[in-house]
Amino acid sequence: MPTYEYECANCSLRFERSQTMTEDPITECPECHGKVRRLISGGAGFILRESEQSRESGSGNTCSLEREGTTCCGRDERCGKPPCGDHP
Repeated sequence: MPTYEYECANCSLRFERSQTMTEDPITECPECHGKVRRLISGGAGFILRESEQSRESGSGNTCSLEREGTTCCGRDERCGKPPCGDHP
């Protein structure tokens, strides 16, 4: 449920209310009963994370260490070389 921020035009009180998106905005200040307006805020935002499958198929030069536990040259740490077949 989104949280909306309001400000009273009369007493300048700022307050927040959790409301459904279909609920009507609050019009009256809880302190002085003056007129309030809903403020525009930045919101919470979100982060999209890349899935394991898209990492493996994305660039074609991912290290096999994440998938198989060893690199293309058999090391258990990154070697800094391209994937198997791309280097001698």
